[in-house]
Amino acid sequence: MAAAAKPSHLSGEAVEAGNRGDEAWLDDDGRPRRTGTVWTASAHIVTAVIGSGVLSLAWAIAQLGWAAGPAVMLLFAFVIYYTSTLLAECYRSGDPVAGKRSYTYMDAVRASLGGAKVRLCGAIQYANLVGVAIGYTIAASISMRFVTNNPSVQ
Repeated sequence: MAAAAKPSHLSGEAVEAGNRGDEAWLDDDGRPRRTGTVWTASAHIVTAVIGSGVLSLAWAIAQLGWAAGPAVMLLFAFVIYYTSTLLAECYRSGDPVAGKRSYTYMDAVRASLGGAKVRLCGAIQYANLVGVAIGYTIAASISMRFVTNNPSVQ
């Protein structure tokens, strides 16, 4: 009877097909080594931030005023910094240097909480996705209605 084969991540072979023998290009999980820098990470953050949030920022500040507007912006900046720090701490479970990597948000939740909380988090993520899609659809339809009802805009 033949001996059972070792899993590819334990035998030193690459997980992805076509990467066999290229250990210099692979990280410790057998995936292609990441080549990002601080500049590429900054570019990704800037492109993620510039969107509908920035477009509505002037309106939000106008509604809150000069005192409460910047105060609320600083409050949410702190909240985002804190949650980003928590998420960065969840990148590797167990040991921060050699622990298992969490490649997705759900991997981080699974490693930290597990069980029914993973399903709850998945349901909340999908509900958020559906809600955002509905919100964009309504906003786009209102904008189109405004343009079609105002000939001076065309």
